[in-house]
Amino acid sequence: MKKALLLLVAACGLSATALQAQRQPVSKQGGISPALLQRLRAAQSGDPAQKALQGALAANSINALAARPNNPDTRSTWFSNEVPSKGITDQKQSGRCWLFTGLNVMRSQMIREQKLGEFQFSQSYCWFYDQLEKANLFLQAVIDKAALPMSDQTVDWLFRNPISDGGTFCGVQDIVGKYGLVPACVMPESYNANNTSKLSSILALKLREFGLAQRRAKASERQALKEKQLATIYRILALSLGEPPEQFEWTRTDDKGRPVETKTYTPRQFYQEFIGIDLASTYVMLMNDPSRPYNRTYTIDLDRHSYDGQQWTYLNVPMDVIKAAAAKSIKDSTMLYMSCDVGKFYNKESGVLSLQNYDYGSLFQTDFPMTKAERIQTYASASSHAMTLKAVDLRADGTYAKWMVENSWGPSAGHKGCLIMTDEWLDEYLFRLVVDRKYLPADVLKLTGQEPTLLPAWDPLFLADE
Repeated sequence: MKKALLLLVAACGLSATALQAQRQPVSKQGGISPALLQRLRAAQSGDPAQKALQGALAANSINALAARPNNPDTRSTWFSNEVPSKGITDQKQSGRCWLFTGLNVMRSQMIREQKLGEFQFSQSYCWFYDQLEKANLFLQAVIDKAALPMSDQTVDWLFRNPISDGGTFCGVQDIVGKYGLVPACVMPESYNANNTSKLSSILALKLREFGLAQRRAKASERQALKEKQLATIYRILALSLGEPPEQFEWTRTDDKGRPVETKTYTPRQFYQEFIGIDLASTYVMLMNDPSRPYNRTYTIDLDRHSYDGQQWTYLNVPMDVIKAAAAKSIKDSTMLYMSCDVGKFYNKESGVLSLQNYDYGSLFQTDFPMTKAERIQTYASASSHAMTLKAVDLRADGTYAKWMVENSWGPSAGHKGCLIMTDEWLDEYLFRLVVDRKYLPADVLKLTGQEPTLLPAWDPLFLADE
């Protein structure tokens, strides 16, 4: 008995030793070996200044310590050319910047032409139909790709991205052109319009479920099934946002608040009377993407807001073309839809976007040399937010000093609801500008007639503005 017990203990001891050996870290070639780790540690200076900086970073944000004091770019808020506006909008906790921006461009036109006071179009009305159309786009795309396996990259992308509250100007073209507009008082904002995350997650969950059901259904049953599925999406939207009006009565007032006229409209009649342009043929989307050849047009597969709508198509041009068109538009009192990588070098206190706001290189004793093209190719930078470009400050020699956008984060954000951008910052982080064709020279307009190069939906630059 004792002998058996000793053998068992010995066996357990050998097993423990073997297990311990198995748990020892094994450095494969290319891994961080103990020797490499020691060299990394030895490379640190360990001087008092580095220790003090480590303590400072333990108690403060990186931006607080990297901030350059008294940046001259934050001193002036005067602009040589500025389009007047009335009232700052607020998208609250939603990704609808693209919609607010597009409507703000048209709002500025209507206020100027009709001599109105503060006025807004209903963002909620447009967003209702945007979500319904995106749901149909997803379902019909799933039907179109039903013969492909779930592992197919396009099918995989569809189920990863069934719907979102973000978008681009082509969504404004699609939705407004098809469904018209209503004043904000006719269909006001609701909690779920201002706080979209939960509604978006519920819609995405149902659409993924519906997408699987479509793939399992017979081909002959899919369109009837889609109609039932869309009825469910419509109900969820109507309960959450309210049902859009088919017609309404509205009293137009002047800038003193005095009534001018009361009429009954359908949303499309309202749009035709007060805006009355074909958005798809009036505007051109310009892009600055130095990672691809300039003076060519590109389109992004499945990047539209409705199945039968306009595919996102743009002309890639250098920044000097974009800025010339923007300045010409602003001088003519016309705002523009623009989008950029808004989070880069943004100072919340001043509302200024400047490359001189923060010195991360000195803080971490390194440099950050990537070009705009390299940042695009490596997913380090992309368009993240749309705003309404409204002002440019020209120096005496005609060069650009700075720009200003009307934002949709409420009147207390930034500089009185606006953001100021240095010209150098704009060169690095602007990506899209939507401009009326009449502000583009003939040689640039001619380029828009090219057959566009088709890019995949998952291209690194083409995220939705939020």
